[in-house]
Amino acid sequence: MQTLFDFQQRFAKFLIPLALFIGTYFFIKSPFFLEHSSTLTFPVSADLLLTIPIVYFLLIRKTSIPKTTIVPIMIIGLLLGFYALPEANQQYLQLFKAWFLPVIEVGVASFIIYKVRKAVLFHKAQENKFLDFFTALKTTCAEILPKPVVIPFATEISIFYYGIFYWKRRKLAKNEFSNHKESGSLALLFVLIFLIAIEIVPVHILLAKWSDVAAWILTILSAYSGLQIFGYAKSLMKRPIAIEENRLLLRYGIMQEAEIPLEDIKEITLSSKELDKEENIVKLALLGEMESHNVIIETNSEHTLRGLFGIQKTFTKIALHVDTPVDFKKYINDLTE
Repeated sequence: MQTLFDFQQRFAKFLIPLALFIGTYFFIKSPFFLEHSSTLTFPVSADLLLTIPIVYFLLIRKTSIPKTTIVPIMIIGLLLGFYALPEANQQYLQLFKAWFLPVIEVGVASFIIYKVRKAVLFHKAQENKFLDFFTALKTTCAEILPKPVVIPFATEISIFYYGIFYWKRRKLAKNEFSNHKESGSLALLFVLIFLIAIEIVPVHILLAKWSDVAAWILTILSAYSGLQIFGYAKSLMKRPIAIEENRLLLRYGIMQEAEIPLEDIKEITLSSKELDKEENIVKLALLGEMESHNVIIETNSEHTLRGLFGIQKTFTKIALHVDTPVDFKKYINDLTE
């Protein structure tokens, strides 16, 4: 009941700006505005770009809704203005788009970078020796970005972080277990990178005979896809499975993760046999059956495997690969006995 009430309260915060946008649209289309458009263009533009976003900000300022959501409200006002106002009355919209919007975007990006850096420094100041960048980034983004964009944004930033900037050797702690050395996952990912690399040049040459623009677009997309896969591969090495605070943190790089309380683990089986097509069993692996597993964990209740783009799967059994499965099982059994 409380959850439903909270949802209704949040939804109401968006209804008022929506009603103001709709009212402004019909006012722009009214004969009165058309008759006095030269006088009313500035106040209407100001309403779309400033007044309605400020009203929205006042509605959410004491809530948990990220304050940065005021930027999408401004952009909605800008798009509505371009759609509704006659082209001759869009001079203030063009001014805002050319000068103020880039400043706002840079300001938001700078604020996000500041918050992420602050989170990193905070974690480093704690006794936590190994900072999990992806977890810290998601936590920070959840405080300042709308919920639907948290995972995609954090994933994109992490691709660059792990793929380009993080080269320091990662030594495992006693409570951490790698899952990439013996599984073949890295080999599969690097094969994909190799295939992308060898196809870029010939495909670019062939496509350039038809269109240089199309050839360069495809080449850039292919190069970025290669960088993404490389970032995923690097994250496998930097984000091991861990047991922290009576929780089993299952990680497959930045691509998949799940959290299981140790007290909810029913059984850990060391097995690499082919999985039955039974309900509520998932695999901690991006490429599914192409990757091996040697551990199956069964839980007493349902848990969630979170994947790329926010995709979620529930399970009571999860199959995964651990490089040292015997040590992994013994460590958890010792904690739960």
